[in-house]
Order: sequence, then C-alpha cells, then structure tokens
Amino acid sequence: MTLRTLLTLPRMLRHGAAVGADLPPDAAVVLDPAAPELRAALTAASAGDHGPARELLAATRLGAEWERRGSWVPRLAESALHNPGWLDGWLAQDPDDPDAVLVKADLRVKQAWEIRTGARAKDVPKDQFQAFFALLDDAAPVIGAAAELNPADPVPWQVALTHARGSQAPREVFDAYWTEATLRAPHHYGCHLAAMQYLCDKWYGSHEEMFDFAERAAQGALPGSKLHALPLLAAVEYEVVADRAGRGTADGPIGRARIDTAIERALTLSAGSPPGDPEAAGVRNHLALMLILAGRHDEALEQFRAVGVQATELPWAYFGDARQEFLDFRTGVRMHVASRIPFFSTPKAPDVPAQVPYRHHAPRSLALVGAPPHKVAEAALLCGVRLRIAPAAGSTSYVELAADASPGKRATLLGEERLTAAADSFTTGERWPALVLRRTADRHGFTLLHKGRTVADHEWDPAAPVPDLATAAATARTLATVYSIADPRPLTRLLRGSDDPARRQSALVAALGLPPLPPGFGERDEILTALPGAQVLARRGVLAGIRDTLSTEPGHPPPPPQPVFPRPRRWWLPRVLGLLVFLPATVYAWWSPDIGLLRSALTTIATLWLTSQLTRAWRQRDRRAAAAGSAT
Repeated sequence: MTLRTLLTLPRMLRHGAAVGADLPPDAAVVLDPAAPELRAALTAASAGDHGPARELLAATRLGAEWERRGSWVPRLAESALHNPGWLDGWLAQDPDDPDAVLVKADLRVKQAWEIRTGARAKDVPKDQFQAFFALLDDAAPVIGAAAELNPADPVPWQVALTHARGSQAPREVFDAYWTEATLRAPHHYGCHLAAMQYLCDKWYGSHEEMFDFAERAAQGALPGSKLHALPLLAAVEYEVVADRAGRGTADGPIGRARIDTAIERALTLSAGSPPGDPEAAGVRNHLALMLILAGRHDEALEQFRAVGVQATELPWAYFGDARQEFLDFRTGVRMHVASRIPFFSTPKAPDVPAQVPYRHHAPRSLALVGAPPHKVAEAALLCGVRLRIAPAAGSTSYVELAADASPGKRATLLGEERLTAAADSFTTGERWPALVLRRTADRHGFTLLHKGRTVADHEWDPAAPVPDLATAAATARTLATVYSIADPRPLTRLLRGSDDPARRQSALVAALGLPPLPPGFGERDEILTALPGAQVLARRGVLAGIRDTLSTEPGHPPPPPQPVFPRPRRWWLPRVLGLLVFLPATVYAWWSPDIGLLRSALTTIATLWLTSQLTRAWRQRDRRAAAAGSAT
C-alpha cells in the first residue's frame, strides 16, 4: 500500500458511502439492455415465435428508421445464432421477406466470426481460418439478396462492410461498399462504425486514417447524431485496444489534443440526452472510460450517473467480464472522488438530476445455504448486513435481507449485491455452499458461493443469447461437484435454455436436491416472515461481532438480541460425549504427577471449551422456552 493510499484512506472511509449513493445498486445494472419493443421480439423469438420480430423490422423498413434497423438486426441475428429455429420458420413461411433475409445475412457473418473467435490473427489456428473464410463465402450471396430485396436500405451495406473486413477484401471493394452505403444514408451510424473498424490500424488502415475518418464524419454530422461520438470511439481504439495489443510503429502517435477534443465533443453530445437515455448509453460508457484514463474522475462519475443501469459490452469487455468491469470501474471512481474530499467537508450534490428510484430494477434475492440456521447465524455475525434466517428442509436454511432503516457504511460500501456479499462473508472458512437466487420480472439467475468465493454464475434472460454449450457445461459441472450430483447433463439442459426462466430456476433447485422456493419469491420483499422459526440476525459492528464470536466470559455488556435457533440432537451428542471423556481426563492429568504440563493444559482447554459450548446452548434453550411460555 502506497503512502498516498494510507493518507487518503480516512477520507475514503468517511465519504465513500455518500459519494455515488444515488447510483443504482450493482444488482440492478444490466448489460446491453434491449429497448422494450426489441426485448419483446427477442423474448418471443427465444420461444420460437418470429411474429414480433417480423412486425418490428417491417415497421423500421416502411418508416425508413435506418438507425434503429441497423442496431436491431444484429441483436436479432445474435439471437438466431444460438436459437435458429424461429428464423428458419420465418424463412420457410416467406423466403423472400427482405427483413428475414437481412437477419439471415447478418447471421451468416456472425456464424463465421463465431468460428474465427475474436483472437488476434496469429493466435487463430489454420483450420479455423479455413472454416471462417468458407462461411464468409457462403454469406456473400445472402448479403447481395438482402440488398436487392430492399434497394433503399443501407443496413445490408453495413453487413457488407463487416463482411469486407473479415474476408480481407481489397480497398477498392471496401470503397464500393462504402459508396453504396452513403448513397442510401450518408449519416448512418452503423455503417460508419463498420467502416471505421476496417480503417483502424489492427485491420487495413492506420491510427491516423481512422482518426481522420472519424473526425470528418463528426464535422459533417447532424446535431445530436451519434456520429459526434465517432472520434471518441477512435480514441478508445487507440488508447485501449491498440495499446493492449501493442501499437504499431508505422505511423506516429496521435496527439493528446485530438483525444481531448474527442472527449469534449462526446461530453457535448451526452449533455444533450436525458439521464438514462438508452440511445446514449453506448456513448456514455465509452466516455466514462476515457474520462477515467484522463484522470477526470468527477466527470466520469457524472457519466456513470447518466448511464444508470445500462452498461454496455464495450468498452468494458476489453478488460475482462464486461459487467463486472463496469461495476469495478464505477466503484473505483467513487472511491477516488471520495479520497479527494477534505475529511470534514460534505460531498457536493450530483449535477445530474435525480432519476426514478432504481428499486424496481434490482432483483429480489434469496439464498439457500447448506447449513442449519444456528450455524449460519454464528458465521454471519461479521457480514455487516441485517439478515432474516429461516429453517428449511433437512440441514438447509433460507436467508434473505431484512429491512434496515440505516444500513451503515459497511453495508453501503459493499461492491456487489448485499445478499451475495453477505454469503461471500459467511461461507468463508466453511464447507457448506450458498446458492443465491435472483428474480426480476423476466430475468432469473443465481450465484453459487463456496468457501468464500464465487464458483458459478448464471442468468436466464429470454431476450439474451443462450450461453454456448461449453460455458453451460462448465457451470453444470461446478454445481454437480458442490452438490454431489452424479450426472451434470440434466443441469446443462436447464442452463442451455432461456424460455420460462421461473420454471428453469425452480427445476434447477429441485435437481440439486434443495428445498423448494418459498411462495412469493420474486413477487415481494421479505418472504420469510411467514415461515415458522424465521428470526432476524441484527447487523453488528466489527468489534462487537468479533467479541460475540470469540468471547464467552461474563462481564461483557449484553449484545443486541440475536436469533436463538434450536440445536439438533446431533449437535448435543458429540459434545456431551466429549465432555464425559475430557472431564475425567483433566482430573486425572492434574492429579497424576506422570502427566506433563502441556497435556494437562490441553485437556483442560478442551474441557472448558466443551463446558462453555454446552452451558451457552442450555441457557439459550431456557431463553427459548421462556419466550414460548410468555407468547402463550
């Protein structure tokens, strides 16, 4: 830890909870959320119904809504990549539908890139390249058919520009495609983005050519057009993508002034859109990253406020898991801003107006923990949040967050959804797992924590692509290992679909041999209140939690009331038997001169520990009986 970090840590701890407290909780953040009408079409497509997608794209074609069409066609093609049945049905019903053929054209290009992967050319095996080029050859006539079926549409040429990049088309072919695209829509953002990728240094151009192209497009763009953000995307390509891959030396570095100008142009564009505008989400995500790299953390925090819950795959996927990187960068910005506020000052109010509360975005969560309630309560004393714990079937417990009017700084500073963070804490050092289940209106998921770390994560989203077989199989194997399931294949089948998320989630819980989900899960908060034996574990301070965990000496001030769960018979039996063994051994050890001091001390410690355990449990039993008597 550096000296600067040590000096700023008190400020960070004091102001960290307040800075960015108006941001949506981590659990509410969604990666590349679809517009409502597109989401409805994607959800129907995942269930095999192409009707909404057909109507959606027909409306964009008849209304010449080329920008929407250019962003929605790739999302539908991505859906068809892993679930092609709905598109096959559409084409079988109407093989000359210009919208269906366009989706098929983009699907063919995506199938080729799926084979090639996004690795650098030197890292792609020769056989993968051969398959890649063969699939691109098959895609060419389909792209041509899409262009012929709707001659006014620029989107087939957007697909053609992407095809040109993959097929290593010469510059004259690229120029011909670009001419066709601009004849139909001279300011089309999707076509410009595809062309800029062809012109960047890692493909067939240079950093200078990429920046020149982006700046010309921005200078000629209409007010409010996303083309004003094109230089910003060029800056990300130069500063992040090219830098991570190793910048070439053919052309000199881009001057800092051009990057700063790109940032200022994007700031102006962002200021013209309301907070939470999905059309501006992509620009704002890139802008937040570039402001962080420029050391402008206060402005980056304002962009995160404007982004709201709408994280995007890029640019965060350049660093790792896109959603997690978004959350990590956002937390880092909050802490950096907090560390620069004088200790006795108050953080200033945000410049971005307050938005609608984010509570309806956040999923409702429930944990199924593989331990009885008293074990969970003992392990969770230091987790920093208020929990409600209820016994489930066998030795399993239900755990949920309990209402807390003042959650405290520790709870506020948790970098992830609080129940998941609590499960991370109370599974550390324990053998039993915790399966944290999440539900929103139409997205369901889970996170599996074991021994204090996340070992599996999954989400069923009808509007998102189905996970590939390798990913789903790996998650299924992890679940099978933790829960001692012999055959993980049924689990893989449950993970590989996205239709009816509630049914799949409940079926997974049953397949793992866990108790059924309580009624009302996902529909309302605090569903465990009606379950018999449910009790609240109060939030504790660090020192109080350590004291109550480790100390049984008299004289301490009484802690806040904690839940007293009945201990099973198998808990009492080994301790009573152990005391019957160690008590005589201790008496003999101190009476006999032949027993050494070390052995005498060890038997004494074991006897005292067992005695304290049994005494405390017996007192709790009496307290429970007294409470039951007063209740009656």
